[in-house]
Amino acid sequence: MPGPTMFAPQCRVRRGAALTLVFAGVLAAGAAAGAFDADTDDGRTPAYGAPARTAARAVDRNAVDRRAVEAAAEAAAQNGRSGSEAAAEVVSRSGDSWGAVYSAREYEGFALALDGAYVGVGLTIRRTPDGRMEAGGVVPGSPAEHAGIASGDRIVGIDGTDVTGRPVTEVVSLLRGDRLRDGRSSSAAWGRPDGVGTSVRLELRRGGRRWERTLRRERLVTRSVEVERIGDGDGAGPPATLVKVASFTKGTGERVREAVAAAAPGEGVVLDLRGNSGGLVTEAATAASAFLDGGLVATYDVHGRQQALRAEPGGDTRRPLVVLVDGGTMSAAELLAGALQDRGRAVVVGSWTFGKGSVQMPSRLPDGSVAELTVGHYRTPAGRRVDGAGIAPDLAVRGDAEQRARTVLGGLGGGS
Repeated sequence: MPGPTMFAPQCRVRRGAALTLVFAGVLAAGAAAGAFDADTDDGRTPAYGAPARTAARAVDRNAVDRRAVEAAAEAAAQNGRSGSEAAAEVVSRSGDSWGAVYSAREYEGFALALDGAYVGVGLTIRRTPDGRMEAGGVVPGSPAEHAGIASGDRIVGIDGTDVTGRPVTEVVSLLRGDRLRDGRSSSAAWGRPDGVGTSVRLELRRGGRRWERTLRRERLVTRSVEVERIGDGDGAGPPATLVKVASFTKGTGERVREAVAAAAPGEGVVLDLRGNSGGLVTEAATAASAFLDGGLVATYDVHGRQQALRAEPGGDTRRPLVVLVDGGTMSAAELLAGALQDRGRAVVVGSWTFGKGSVQMPSRLPDGSVAELTVGHYRTPAGRRVDGAGIAPDLAVRGDAEQRARTVLGGLGGGS
């Protein structure tokens, strides 16, 4: 069963709600079994769920007991009812904001997406405070880009279904074709090859313009890390290596370490975590290892028992470092930014981060479905709670954050 993840869908309890991770209509990656070094007291590894922006709130007093969920599912199954639907009812009544129940196939798809391959249309989804659905970003070369969809375009309907006010998970499910409107599963579920070529009709709005586009789902591969040398010879500040991390999928941490090792001696690094929805916490810890000589990255509690996530020794502790964050920086990305900030290793530039730091535990139900239930919270090395609070930047900026980052690097001695 997939282990700890820190992604950002809006998690509203419903049976069959597709896991919304980095991309909507797109699944960027997932969790790996045993990804934490330390297991929980019952031998399983906590999963770190992730909501898109809703009112982030602590759920300690509302978190549902796993045994109650399993008992409800088992009793329902014995009476010929759907165990997962009964479990979803218990989770919903508990008030656990991030609790969710997934069918066996949906959760299997979560595991199938570990390597960052998915079937989708290449859209990032976000929900505005008034319930509107917008494209948060468009994957280069994707069907969405070819259709002329741009960041900020409002998604009004999908295949004739009005999506205003719906949970992001449900919108993603419609985009991906995970479930048909009559509730039956479709062949496009969870990035399986037979979803390639299926079509989805989007109703869009941009300002006063309203139009429709029919897109065909493709098999896409995420590029979790992009590296670029910026400011070379422009005189506006010292050149730097820009490392943009879109999500913490499998292998991301090592790619960050390789990028840092390849940077020119003495040259500063801008670690761009803006819009990063999270991912595997162990990948975030590996990325932290590029800049730290071991030590604490985060602590987390499971049913009150505290455990630790640590960086590997041997990182570059001298290279000037600026971390860029914004309101789309979530979950594992927030832990990384918070760790580097608390450890005095980086100057964090940008705006307040999202604020998602609760721990979800996956639990297999009798019918093979999976319930993810809140069991604890993450904290930064200094003991700051991320959930509902986010990470405050050292330097709040508006406008050209990248240029400000280079200015800060100049003050830190980051030049070559």
